[in-house]
Amino acid sequence: MDIDSFLTERHIPFQRFDHAAVFTCDEAAKLPPMPGQGTKNLFLRDDKGKRHFLVVVSHEKNVDLKELSKIIGSRKLGFASPERLKKFLGVEPGSVTILGLVHDTDRAVELFMDEDIANADSYQCHPLVNTATLVISRSGIEAFLSSTGHGMKVIHVPSRLV
Repeated sequence: MDIDSFLTERHIPFQRFDHAAVFTCDEAAKLPPMPGQGTKNLFLRDDKGKRHFLVVVSHEKNVDLKELSKIIGSRKLGFASPERLKKFLGVEPGSVTILGLVHDTDRAVELFMDEDIANADSYQCHPLVNTATLVISRSGIEAFLSSTGHGMKVIHVPSRLV
């Protein structure tokens, strides 16, 4: 999937910043400054592997999965396997992104965004690979989600103490 073309065809503007591959938020923090809210994207599954969740938070937040599971109504949360990541979002580990929902044609992934960043003017997103970053406005993200048929629930994502 060429995500740049997908966005362009739907008149969703973006800025593209190519860079060396980054696999963690710490590595991304060392890149030259870019506009938009930096994000961390967690692809999670419930304990039975029947429900899948994409949780978007600010890049510096440490998420308390035990408390998050209560908030989203799942008994227990864990990180989904690389195989599930590829199956549902079409990406490899280190490239998790809200834009991966373009591959979730069955709309099996539930999207949650932390209220701390929900009202940002724009977001930094991997374009399905970790060698670039796209900056997309909030309205652009909303248009993207509308075009893929995904809803977004804004919630308070709990932090864990480090």
